[in-house]
Amino acid sequence: MATLVCTANVISALKTFCRNYGASVVRSAQVWPQYPKQVRIVEVGPRDGLQNEKVLVPTDVKIEFINRLSQAGHQCVEVTSFVSPKWVPQLADHVEVMRGIKRVQGVSYPVLTPNLKGFEAAVAAGCEEVAIFGAASESFSLRNINCSIAESLKRFQDVVTEANRLGIRVRGYVSCVCGCPYEGPIDPKTVAMVAHAMYEMGCYEISLGDTIGVGTPGSMRRMLEEVMTLLPPHVLAVHCHDTYGQALPNILISLQMGISVVDASVAGLGGCPYAQGASGNVATEDVVYMLNGLHIETGVDLDKLIDAGNYICKVLNRPNFSKVSCAKTKC
Repeated sequence: MATLVCTANVISALKTFCRNYGASVVRSAQVWPQYPKQVRIVEVGPRDGLQNEKVLVPTDVKIEFINRLSQAGHQCVEVTSFVSPKWVPQLADHVEVMRGIKRVQGVSYPVLTPNLKGFEAAVAAGCEEVAIFGAASESFSLRNINCSIAESLKRFQDVVTEANRLGIRVRGYVSCVCGCPYEGPIDPKTVAMVAHAMYEMGCYEISLGDTIGVGTPGSMRRMLEEVMTLLPPHVLAVHCHDTYGQALPNILISLQMGISVVDASVAGLGGCPYAQGASGNVATEDVVYMLNGLHIETGVDLDKLIDAGNYICKVLNRPNFSKVSCAKTKC
């Protein structure tokens, strides 16, 4: 009899546990963040990653580098910048690079065009997509492109108008969305204003850049919430630098908020020359590894990506800043 009572008590306790646990699982499912099923990675290594390197990279090496990134499965590889060689000597061979790469069907190869003159040169070289580069900081805008925010938007409008006339897509960059090396923290309302202005003038997508890598998941969320009062998440991208090791957490927050486009630079190439200690862009390999772990499709082959990163780092004679690459190849 005692055994039957004991068994009944155990069964009753198990039923109570299952009811409570089941309710807990339902509650967890309700609050668990929803991630996009696919993420498009915009590979910025050949342009943003190389532009500040001191050692000039031979043109044929840049072409091989870009071709390897295309073969790794990227949908978008930012190739170069059509700016004056006086300002960016590393990218003075933009025409040769643009004409020398092997274009893969389904892959876009945008270039940076800061003004109408650069845009016209890019079109003559066969570019089918361009990007404009503004800032949410007056001080940064003045030092980086030598004009105010308002003046830069007016300059960009000329580029976008001509691009739309020719059927060429334009992507917009907004830098310093979380902080500026001269002004400190940036008001999210200013970021939203600049992003909205670029979208309204005709940019199909706006990339929000934490240029000096000071953002945290908290400041990133606040900035995105403000921008999303004016623009939907499907026209936004994030461009995170990893100065304080916050790039991946910031990207994760962005994904949770509905953004499905991420800029990244293979091997963590790049960095802001105006920010002390700015170590560079988030490494594409690390982003892909994280997304793979979340079962989010990117179409990028991680092993081929690692090979491309190691290839360019060997040429540059510099370390590979991707933790994933170092773990897999024992840097």
